[in-house]
Amino acid sequence: MSDQDSDRTSDQIGDRADDQNGGEDLVGPAWFRQSLAQVPEHVDVDVDGVRVHCRVWGRVGAPGLVLVHGGAAHSGWWDHVAPLLDTHRVVAVDLSGHGRSDRRPEYGVDRWASEVVGVIDALGLDRPVLVGHSMGGWVSTAVAADHPHAVSAVAVIDSPLNDRAPEQQAPRREHRVYPTLDAAVARFRTLPPQEVLLPYVRDHVARESLRPVEGGWTWAFDPAFFGRKTPVRGLLPRVAVPFLLLRCEHGLVSPAMAADIAGLLEGRLTTVDLPASGHHPMLDQPLALVVALRTLLAAWPPATGS
Repeated sequence: MSDQDSDRTSDQIGDRADDQNGGEDLVGPAWFRQSLAQVPEHVDVDVDGVRVHCRVWGRVGAPGLVLVHGGAAHSGWWDHVAPLLDTHRVVAVDLSGHGRSDRRPEYGVDRWASEVVGVIDALGLDRPVLVGHSMGGWVSTAVAADHPHAVSAVAVIDSPLNDRAPEQQAPRREHRVYPTLDAAVARFRTLPPQEVLLPYVRDHVARESLRPVEGGWTWAFDPAFFGRKTPVRGLLPRVAVPFLLLRCEHGLVSPAMAADIAGLLEGRLTTVDLPASGHHPMLDQPLALVVALRTLLAAWPPATGS
């Protein structure tokens, strides 16, 4: 989840829909600024009448990689990560009720999984690798379990084995409207809370998390998604593709929980620990996350057909 505030106008934020860096003063180390300079293509895909927004980087025809954000987050959480995975055509999805995608009357992992499959089909990706963070990890797992033809491998980032994702356990309440963009950005918090956040990453993610409304700025995600249950234990035994768990040292998946996940996958799990990382590694250890993802992409050969 993110927050943002400033006295920019809605016209300026609209410009940023075409160029995400429009009006944003890029700060941070060179690698971060260079990543954000690689502006993605913004694509909308219709999935059963719901507009699903995506950010796309990389060469058409390259092996596919689909990134799925966590609850209350959005595709912009990957803006500084995706350009560093340039061996692949990278697609970051806004699940319905998040980011720039449409809202639904009801949400669930099965619906979100269908959206991911719809994006894969619409963009012509050949059995891509799926990488999902937290709640997005279980969405990715549902794709592998229910649509095994659609993907070649799955990696989940610190997705705890709970019926409710950590983001969904927050109490549901209507969003507050902030008078300025800067006031909203200052209120940005992750769900669940995380003590260490790189300030330049936090600021960018926060600014991409807001939308202009009457009276100011508010969060883009739909609070109606809170509280939904996900029967993740039933998904794991049905996954047949290679499966990787990236476990964050200071995250939510304990060694005992990782062993439980391995048992449900009948030993078909590879676990990699991300040292010094909280639950949201793209916000505190993004380069370690990139190294881990590059390694797994090199180890998992691209799909060569169904």
